[in-house]
Amino acid sequence: MLVLFTDTDTDLTPEEAIYYGYKMISMPYIVKGKEIKPYVDFKTFDSHSFYNSLREGLLPTTCALNSEEYKKYFEEEFKKGNDILYVHFSKAMTCTFDSMNIALEELKTMYPERKFYTIDTKAITIASLNIVKEVGDMYKQGKTIEEILSWAETEVDHFAQYFYADNLKFFKRSGRVSNIAGVMGDLIGIKPIIHMSSEGKMVNVAKVKGRIKALQAIISYMEELGDDIENHRIIIGHTDALELANKLEEMIIDKFGNNLKIEYAVVNPTAGSHCGPDGVGVSFHAKHR
Repeated sequence: MLVLFTDTDTDLTPEEAIYYGYKMISMPYIVKGKEIKPYVDFKTFDSHSFYNSLREGLLPTTCALNSEEYKKYFEEEFKKGNDILYVHFSKAMTCTFDSMNIALEELKTMYPERKFYTIDTKAITIASLNIVKEVGDMYKQGKTIEEILSWAETEVDHFAQYFYADNLKFFKRSGRVSNIAGVMGDLIGIKPIIHMSSEGKMVNVAKVKGRIKALQAIISYMEELGDDIENHRIIIGHTDALELANKLEEMIIDKFGNNLKIEYAVVNPTAGSHCGPDGVGVSFHAKHR
């Protein structure tokens, strides 16, 4: 039997994980020296309280899992005789996958007959979520692992993600966005437009002044790159900015019509620790990233 895994950095909720059949790996963040694992240390993500604490000055950090933690996740399924497909956030963004590989090397000696497959979404949050759900759909339809991996080989790079950060201090501190220095100056109201590159990295591609212009810039990228978006999910993500997310949805419908599959996601706290509150973005099917 093939068992699906994903991680909390993809924005999949526990309820959605049950629907698709995913096992969830919790990616931790640290608040005041305490490590917190989403959906392990709490059952429901209180996104408003979390992002409000960031508005009030809290600056969480994140950390990688160690190899023993990965081993615990995977060995349980190997013991049952199951193979694993892990659909994960971008390996280019973290060293945590080095720990995973150490765990897998040990597990291979213990369970040499078991198979372990991965799909690197080369993204995080909503673009990852888009791909995770597509894979989940195929899994529920009974597609083989070969069919799923073949799909991923060509389709992963066709899920684009564009978003803006409302407050640069979070990304400045994390150091995870290329070209962010070009946006700087602590210019009031400047919003960097960020996308996930085909290398799986966050790259600043534009800067605009004001939230509405940021939303307009995101729409322009959808116009330029959108490919068959009517037949794929459009996922709007936000960091406790529902009104702006609603505004973005209105703008998308005005531009592309009512026959769309629009879904919402609240960005998980681990990724949200890096991008901060009041940000909005979209993931859609594209000609390329």
